[in-house]
Amino acid sequence: MSSKKVLVTGADGFIGSHLVEMLVRKGFDVRALSLYNSFNSWGWLEDIGCLKEVEVVSGDICNPHFCANAAKGVDTVFHLAALIAIPYSYSAPSSYIDTNVKGTFNICQAALDNGCRKLIHTSTSEVYGTALYVPIDEKHPMQPQSPYSASKIGADAVALSFFNSFSLPVVTARPFNTYGPRQSARAVIPSIIIQIAAGKKEIKLGDVTPTRDFNYVEDTCAGFLKLAACNKAIGETVNIGSGTEISISDTLDMIKKLMKSDVRIVTDRKRVRPKNSEVFRLFCDNTKIRKLTGFKPEFTLEEGLEKTINWFTRKENLSRYKADIYNV
Repeated sequence: MSSKKVLVTGADGFIGSHLVEMLVRKGFDVRALSLYNSFNSWGWLEDIGCLKEVEVVSGDICNPHFCANAAKGVDTVFHLAALIAIPYSYSAPSSYIDTNVKGTFNICQAALDNGCRKLIHTSTSEVYGTALYVPIDEKHPMQPQSPYSASKIGADAVALSFFNSFSLPVVTARPFNTYGPRQSARAVIPSIIIQIAAGKKEIKLGDVTPTRDFNYVEDTCAGFLKLAACNKAIGETVNIGSGTEISISDTLDMIKKLMKSDVRIVTDRKRVRPKNSEVFRLFCDNTKIRKLTGFKPEFTLEEGLEKTINWFTRKENLSRYKADIYNV
């Protein structure tokens, strides 16, 4: 990364806010994009200790003129802004096309027009769908099993087209399931922790048989930085994952043990995906990122869960979440 000026879209979100913190710690000059709202809220950026060192701009990646201005004077763009909740994509699929596909186009065009030296585009392991083979490498077929995953497949194609057509230096980072402090309650790990911390004797979950490759948020962010510094990754799609697999059920058991809880599971039909939409198995092959960058996860699942539990169970943090409401 030859210049210190970077733009992070989706900086007000879970992963984005952690990435901003990591970039500031490493001495980068960060411009952070927060989704515009009338409350002038900057989301999770409000909670970072280095906010005074960050240039925050409010806007929307769906607006091409805003994107063009946001990318001015920037060397590297970390594009994380997206609609990501899978259940909500069943209700509002067109919103996912507008934000994830068109929004990615706007960011790519802005990066190209402003001469940005690198664009790190964020994909997702959901594009693979249920594993046809494991571990899943970057050559695995893409299977759009939800409107969300379809929109991300489209966004990935847009980003790659800018590399092939216009020589925009694009790296597609494809993280597997990230977890940690500040994550939305729509995700299974915070949902479990919040319900236990709220004193529930029964916790509501969907299907607990699927497997996931869980990654602590700091490891995911470290993967982003390593890819940004790797010129050999330009034009490539690269998985970021731990290379381990665990079921939701076993993850629940690990959290119960760490929280000294004896809660039992109640299946909530609202949390179960449509029959052909559930992704039953995700297990990352991280060989490519290890060979390209030397990436190695720092946190085991148990270590990451301990840090996550410690954050969520603080009174001031737990009070931000609604344990009785299913967050789509």
